[in-house]
Amino acid sequence: MNVNSNSEYGARPRIWFAVYQLLWHLLLPLAFVRLAWRARHSFAYLHHIPERLGFGYDKPITQGSIWIHAVSVGETRAAQPLIEAYLARGESILLTHMTLNGRRTGKQLFAKVIATGQIRQVYLPYDLCWSVENFLKTFKPKLGLFMETEAWPTVVFRCAQIGLPLFLVNARLSERSARRVQQFGKAGHALFQAFSGILAQTEFDAQRYRSLGVQNVQIVGNLKFDVPLDQSLVQQGKVWRQDLHASKRMMVCAASTRDGEEVIILKVWKDLLLSNTFEIAPLLCLVPRHPERFTEVADQIHASGFKFRRRTEWSGVLKETAGIEIVLGDSMGEMPMYYSASDLVVMGGSLLPFGGQNLIEACAAGCPVLLGEHTYNFQQAALDAIQIGAAKRIEGDLLLGEPVALMEALKALLLNTAELAKMREAAKAYSVEHQGATQRILVALDEQNFSIA
Repeated sequence: MNVNSNSEYGARPRIWFAVYQLLWHLLLPLAFVRLAWRARHSFAYLHHIPERLGFGYDKPITQGSIWIHAVSVGETRAAQPLIEAYLARGESILLTHMTLNGRRTGKQLFAKVIATGQIRQVYLPYDLCWSVENFLKTFKPKLGLFMETEAWPTVVFRCAQIGLPLFLVNARLSERSARRVQQFGKAGHALFQAFSGILAQTEFDAQRYRSLGVQNVQIVGNLKFDVPLDQSLVQQGKVWRQDLHASKRMMVCAASTRDGEEVIILKVWKDLLLSNTFEIAPLLCLVPRHPERFTEVADQIHASGFKFRRRTEWSGVLKETAGIEIVLGDSMGEMPMYYSASDLVVMGGSLLPFGGQNLIEACAAGCPVLLGEHTYNFQQAALDAIQIGAAKRIEGDLLLGEPVALMEALKALLLNTAELAKMREAAKAYSVEHQGATQRILVALDEQNFSIA
């Protein structure tokens, strides 16, 4: 398929698109109110406001770059191997985000390259015709790559109209999201057909995009398998784990938990400790998904009567956790350390219907995973991890009655060190077996009928 021929899809569904633009203009003041509200936690939410309207970019302007849009933290980390591959080719990168934490993560990962000017970081503007138009005219990228699920109509249709190749890479589409798109009829179909191509993670995802009438779909695997772990953090975690094991203490990490899940986990943990199952009580490391909830979760832990310590209040020395029942992981970018220190992970986002969080990073650190039933955002990854023995699924709806199933699963595994060791090896094998998406994406893009060299 000649990617420039997708201008035929630039004819947007006019009535639907006009309504969409009207709603954006009406809701725009609320978007700024939301930023101001979030500024209670960090004044940085009010930085770079003009960028969100497609203006106010600092000079010099980088044109002719490869534009990679990674909305938030997960997408930015997933984009890391692809960004590094293009940097190695000598390409300049325009890296855009929608969230403050996404931008912070990008700056943390690529600070040295950003300082050289080879990577330029800005916010993607709100999806208004005039803001998108000024953004595209300002930067004039030669190729656009949107990560995972991002599909902003104004951006997508405008790129199709001007012949800018725009691909959805590491693309995923859950069954729930596919049904939602189908509800928009031809307008929803037209949006995804306007992409120059879609590089999907799995056959499940590819089939859902094809059901929307998208023709240029390829299966390339999941970039998250290619994301390298920070080895300094891994080593810190291993030291922590060795110290815990020396005192015959195990640790469970409840990772990337979402609102409502902490209540379940804290109830289970209290019951687990009161059951007197363990001669030496295990330690819980509770890591909320969103930094703005750290204080809220700390208050929940305190109200539950646990002895706990915040990660930001201690150095990681074992003696500082003596008598502590919970460590609150209130730090950013340290998940490899938490995973490497843990004997078992309970994956947040899967206990309640949030679709699950990334279990691949935990497996790469060699940590077995317990999953709830809600993993639709990582459907294939969860199935593969369970099949190879790297993960187990907790049966039953944790919202109904007492979450006994979670406590029984924790007991069974923490008391069976041989099973945990077997799962640990399976997790490492699983993470290695599925690598290679970066190279497949590069090959797929290189084979398209345009040149980015």
